[in-house]
Amino acid sequence: MTTTPELDWNDTTDRDDATRGLIDRLEPCVIRNDAGRVVWDNDRWDFLTKEECPQTVHPGLWRQAGHNTAQGLFEVAPGFYQVRGLDVSNMTIVEGDTGVVVIDPLVSKECAAAGMELYRRNRGDRPVRALVYTHSHGDHFGGALGVTTAEDVAAGRVEIVAPEGFMEHAVSENVFAGPAMRRRAVYMYGKSLAPGAEGMVGFGIAQGLSTGTIGLLPPTRTITRTGEELTLDGVRFVFQLAPDAEAPSEMNFYFPDHKVLLIAEMVNHTLHNVLTLRGALVRDARAWATYITECIQIFADADVLMGSHNWPTWGHAEVRRILTQQRDAYAYLHDQTVRLMNRGLTGPEIAEEITEFPGELGSAWNVRGYYGSLSHNVKAVYQRYMGWFDGNPARLWQHPPTEQAKRYVDFMGGADAVVVRARQSFDGGDLRWVAEVLNHVLFADPNHSEARELQALTFEQLGYAQENGVWRNFYLTGAQELRAGSEGPAGSEPHHQSPDMLAGLTTEQIFQSMAVRLDGPRAAAHRLLLRWEFEDIDEVWSLLVGNGVLTPMRGDAPDGEAPQLTLRLDRATFNRILARQTTFTDGIGSGAVVAEGNAGVLTTLYGLLEEPPLHFAIALP
Repeated sequence: MTTTPELDWNDTTDRDDATRGLIDRLEPCVIRNDAGRVVWDNDRWDFLTKEECPQTVHPGLWRQAGHNTAQGLFEVAPGFYQVRGLDVSNMTIVEGDTGVVVIDPLVSKECAAAGMELYRRNRGDRPVRALVYTHSHGDHFGGALGVTTAEDVAAGRVEIVAPEGFMEHAVSENVFAGPAMRRRAVYMYGKSLAPGAEGMVGFGIAQGLSTGTIGLLPPTRTITRTGEELTLDGVRFVFQLAPDAEAPSEMNFYFPDHKVLLIAEMVNHTLHNVLTLRGALVRDARAWATYITECIQIFADADVLMGSHNWPTWGHAEVRRILTQQRDAYAYLHDQTVRLMNRGLTGPEIAEEITEFPGELGSAWNVRGYYGSLSHNVKAVYQRYMGWFDGNPARLWQHPPTEQAKRYVDFMGGADAVVVRARQSFDGGDLRWVAEVLNHVLFADPNHSEARELQALTFEQLGYAQENGVWRNFYLTGAQELRAGSEGPAGSEPHHQSPDMLAGLTTEQIFQSMAVRLDGPRAAAHRLLLRWEFEDIDEVWSLLVGNGVLTPMRGDAPDGEAPQLTLRLDRATFNRILARQTTFTDGIGSGAVVAEGNAGVLTTLYGLLEEPPLHFAIALP
């Protein structure tokens, strides 16, 4: 295991900043839900600060993970506090004239509530006057109901502020593509790995994700332009919109009266992802760098920098340094990828060319690849411009992986022969090649026990060497799947089925989420029209199934087509049905649902909706 010689391993700045301002800790740092199930346990990471770095973990990742274990309530500046180490993200609390403004309420309401309780036992029971979402990722809004209530928001006692496009992108990422992303997130975040030197040690921006109750309270106020100012409970905010960078909908903001800059997730103490390996829209690295430049210019006198992950930075010069280094990192990986792309290199080829940052960036701890890596980020930049196809006709119409594998293995003399050669390569240390050829064997013959174990050993060795926490988790979870199967960890139920999450969605968004579950080939044999009357919110919707497509329409169907079935119910009842807390049959029996027409149409519709699996194979076909 080697380390980069340019890095100053004796520099304790990050360690000192990660613990600076500590007021109180949660002892023990274990959070449970109402049923007593543990949804967060920060104490499981204690080994990272009590033991020396072992051979099975990259020393850079070990160092970063140790800093991320710091937990508790921290004072960042007078009136500015952060709850850190109680979830994957940070919750920031700003004291106002009569109460507090809370920023980014963690992933789940149990953790957010624990964070608020920790704050209040040290600072008093101040009411929440506003809740601010920095961006549209679930770890920055999911715990909203641990901070405030829908009733307080509806009554105008709490304002919720978010950037333009927040609801659209929060739903598209967390609901529409949620099933596939959640399965891959098991790999990315090492959710099924046990914490320890041979398992999960973190992933750069944090140590893990809580598994509590996720909800969504829609914004009551939307920020639409950079430079927009807003005063919340006497606290003055100046906003900067940063869409299509780290998130499709994101904003930074400055507190000019305090010289405090909250940078959301645009700047971290690690290189971030241009394309996260769990899946997402490809981000714009060029825009990312440009927004940081704009931030440097318009918030030039900032003395304190804090973000939605990791620890703050203090001092005008240090704030300028980290902003500049992070800006240059995203600009470099973008510009150099495009330069080599225009020379004809493909994404994988460029990734082998750009393996480190030059000069000052090469010795900067904050751009190390603990979360995002240079390798997969440059491939993402290539993908943003050029797409999945690299221009080589040989790769235009390839067989799918299993069919490819069968042919490769046949050409190479059969599975047993390939495994013999792979073991020779394993002994020679060419682990990347072993992983590739054994993948062919396993997709051709997934039950080949010798290939499975050798591939698991290969993944383990590759994982142990990674500085990038996400790569480590992918390799080690792949090894686990090869040995134990693809069942996911406890607490991996679909988050969008939570009634707290459903209550935050518009009716249109719920019907759109049904549309992406429709089995189009089977649905093409049907034409269905259902009218939905939601009496409590005074909305009427028509659902048309035709040509294998489910189309939601507000109001009646066009051309006066008569519905085959009309349903009258409250949205709250519909949410409970979708969350599987009750059924349409029970609702009709109790009178909560009134059905007029052919009730079989509803049965047909639901029979055409595919239920996404919680778990599907990744390391195997």
